[in-house]
Amino acid sequence: MMEAAHDAEVPKLRVLFCIGVMPATFELPPVQGAEVKGAIEEAFADLRGRFGIEVLGTMDDDQLMVGASAAFPWTSYILAEAPSLASVHAVTNLLRTTEVLGARLWKFLRIEARVGRGLFFANK
Repeated sequence: MMEAAHDAEVPKLRVLFCIGVMPATFELPPVQGAEVKGAIEEAFADLRGRFGIEVLGTMDDDQLMVGASAAFPWTSYILAEAPSLASVHAVTNLLRTTEVLGARLWKFLRIEARVGRGLFFANK
């Protein structure tokens, strides 16, 4: 028997969060760099519990890339599934709302979200 449209599960959005490290990060003395690192870890902790974002995988180019990445290629990537555009916005908004060293996190990182859906033929 065919399910009614309202009973069907709403598909999750597939999201690629692209994160670039800004020049101000490299200008910090080590103690302040550690403080920024801690703020980043805290800001991005428990994305599932806070926003319903399920992290599928991550990739960090920091060992093969040196210097700022204000655009592609990015320094770090988070591949995730999100329940809504509002949840994606909430994650990108972390850079606007998280304060560290008297500045917003966007002084030290840049984030961009690419939103789509799972590849239609990959899970068949």
